[in-house]
Amino acid sequence: MNIIEIVAAALGLAMDALAVSICCGLGNDKKQTVRTGLTCGIWFGGFQMLMPLLGYLIGTGFVDLIGRFSHIIAFVLLLLTGCNMIREALQEDDNSGKTATKGIRAMFILALATSIDALAVGVTFSCIKVDIFHDVSEVINVPAASLIIGIISFVMSFAGVKIGGTFGHRFGKWPDVAGGIILLLLGLKILIFH
Repeated sequence: MNIIEIVAAALGLAMDALAVSICCGLGNDKKQTVRTGLTCGIWFGGFQMLMPLLGYLIGTGFVDLIGRFSHIIAFVLLLLTGCNMIREALQEDDNSGKTATKGIRAMFILALATSIDALAVGVTFSCIKVDIFHDVSEVINVPAASLIIGIISFVMSFAGVKIGGTFGHRFGKWPDVAGGIILLLLGLKILIFH
């Protein structure tokens, strides 16, 4: 894989994180949006960077298992998080903007759910030649590719929160409900079209 293919893969991997980040930005005011954007960017970008490295280290031994169950794991994680987000939005009386997506546990689950595909990409790194820097070993190329994936995911996640924050704060708790529904639909899409 060359640099262009890595960037294309990174953009594809970041799409789920972008969609979830838009949901995280819904209902935020401008001050919260920056903080939430950084939080989402760090969580999603960090996981998108670490999972290919982990996949590379795991190697080809688990490629069938990861490919066979990744969509089910992602579906369950997004289903649980989406239902929790809807439940908390409907129980929230003060409309303070606190959503299920801001807690550490919820962010961990979302980051894990949106980065399972990156784990599979990392396994592929152990099967093919990663060639960002020509005539350099994979000890440098694989971490460089993972860093590119993480940076692109960080930027897209931050932008997603800004997009969600721009439109969501005008509608009270209903953007959080819509965000939960979007997470449910995203999980269904992953399950059906894997």
